[in-house]
Amino acid sequence: MTTNKALLALALGLALAACTNKQQAADSAADAANAATDAQQAADNTAATGDTAAANAAQASADAASSAANAAATSADAANSAGSMSNADDAADAAAQNADAADQAKDAAQQAAASADATKPADTTTPPAKK
Repeated sequence: MTTNKALLALALGLALAACTNKQQAADSAADAANAATDAQQAADNTAATGDTAAANAAQASADAASSAANAAATSADAANSAGSMSNADDAADAAAQNADAADQAKDAAQQAAASADATKPADTTTPPAKK
């Protein structure tokens, strides 16, 4: 009976580890998607300032964040369909690395926005004429 309990505990531990890898990968993909969204918002705000150089830099960073988010989602899919724990672990690690890359690209986009003082979209309204 003790051997059966040990084998059952081992099987449950392996199943839990597999679920953890899948959840880690899904969380990483969600984090990467959020970073890409934030990076694009920073790029849009930078473009609204009219600072072309900063806008180009911010858009390039937003594009990099988007690519990293796509790679993280692909890795999460791979973790979800992995046939072994080792493959799921590798895919989860790749998703986490891509989430980190998306976050770094988001930071770069936000730095470009800060250099253009794009904390909010530019005011394009015309002031009233003086009488």
